[in-house]
Amino acid sequence: MSALPISRRTWLAQSAALSLATAGPLRAVAQPQATLVLGDQVGGLRSLFEASKALDDAPFAYRWANFQGAAPLFEAQRSAAVDTAMAGDLPVLAAAVGKTPLKIVATRVGKAESLGIVVQPDSPLRRVADLRGQTVVVSSARGSISQYQLYGALEEAGVRRDEVTVKFVLPTDAAAAFASKQIDAWAIFDPYYAIALQQGGRILRDGRGINTALGFITASEHSLADPARRAAIVQFLERLARAGDWALANPEAYAQAYSQLTRLPIASARLITARASVAGRPVSEADIAALQTVADRSARDGILPTRVDVRAITDTQLWKRPA
Repeated sequence: MSALPISRRTWLAQSAALSLATAGPLRAVAQPQATLVLGDQVGGLRSLFEASKALDDAPFAYRWANFQGAAPLFEAQRSAAVDTAMAGDLPVLAAAVGKTPLKIVATRVGKAESLGIVVQPDSPLRRVADLRGQTVVVSSARGSISQYQLYGALEEAGVRRDEVTVKFVLPTDAAAAFASKQIDAWAIFDPYYAIALQQGGRILRDGRGINTALGFITASEHSLADPARRAAIVQFLERLARAGDWALANPEAYAQAYSQLTRLPIASARLITARASVAGRPVSEADIAALQTVADRSARDGILPTRVDVRAITDTQLWKRPA
């Protein structure tokens, strides 16, 4: 991958673009069954649905609520400001530990190379073992997929966690610091990860062999208790699956739509969408087992303060797609 010159201003502009549209306009249909607020991260779901048109003529009204990372998104779900949320495996577990009243209602499948540890192009750090005695910035907060990635990489390299100083910084702030070379090592996820690489960052270790590459859709228990909104969430999940099928069949159109919504260069958009969690399906027994492994390991490693019973926070009956 070729390195491109970057300025702090460029990084800030790109990061600001990713944070646009905190709350989208209400999209309504005639005599809607319910109104849903759909939680999103950096425009990922919204671009998928707008490109695929899978929400056109949906029998419910909706608006988008966009966040730069999972931590603020789940804060919104905890306060009942959003009906649904999408995030990676560990942030869902962290939200459950934080008493967010949620249920996992769908699985999304992506690629583990969509996150990793990135360093400056001229960094003397060449392997994970070189992080011993160094500071690594993790985005976004404690209990993120990036923290799980970092701890897994350290264990693999035989580096004790107490030999590395870990700081937690939200993605847009970390992006500006990385661009101005205030930090050298950054554990981060797409789209910020892809931008860092396209602008010259170097991969120290990506998520393959460490992270599950699974993401999940969660629904607020409060929303699920309302019959109209529960029915609307099922309709939303059906359309999520259709949108994923469309994106897999039309990768270039999906990338173009993502680029337009996020204002990222098309080269970045192609990279991000090619490895994004696109395919949507009901939660399987294998998904529950995989997430339970993450929960157990995270409790063992102190990433989470307590063990999470994944089955207890999963609703496998809400949405069942025909085989």
